[in-house]
Amino acid sequence: MKRLAIYCGSATPADPRFIDNARDVGRTLAERGIGVVYGGGRLGLMGAIADSALAAGGAVIGVIPKALVDAEVAHRGLTELHVVETMHERKQAFTDLSDGFVTLPGGTGTMDELWEALSWAQIGYHAKPVGLLNVAGFYDGLLSFVATMAEAGFLRPQHRDILIASDSLDDLLGKMAAHVPLRTITQMKAAEL
Repeated sequence: MKRLAIYCGSATPADPRFIDNARDVGRTLAERGIGVVYGGGRLGLMGAIADSALAAGGAVIGVIPKALVDAEVAHRGLTELHVVETMHERKQAFTDLSDGFVTLPGGTGTMDELWEALSWAQIGYHAKPVGLLNVAGFYDGLLSFVATMAEAGFLRPQHRDILIASDSLDDLLGKMAAHVPLRTITQMKAAEL
């Protein structure tokens, strides 16, 4: 994996563990020679990841919609900054520029990015690993919900492990490196669906 798209919040939560973790992720990826592709912001977890990766000598590519550039939240010190018109173009660029996806804590925008990466993997629009770093149990409820979707039959057995989750970055990166693409919906016959 040469580049990972990092999905995370632009907010700075009161709990310092989230910012500390974001800094650790940015630094660790840079130290491993893995470039960061992210939302292009300078605030919150986004800014912490970018700044720590850059400080450790890493490459950081930001992808930001023009409306957010105009709101003056774009990070101006990145390796590259791609300005796009829409959020859809942003998510397509994340997919095109990266070898996989890692989701850290965040809000609705982060969830939108995660769910699209998962659904695109399930359909077959990409075959890249989709990871979730469960910092301080932040995603315990979401992981429980994914299990509920599988138990109810809304997540096919062959897609049960489409989301790669861990509370350890080292473990998560190891699992993602070992990722074998799953059989996608477009590869299945109607009887299997």
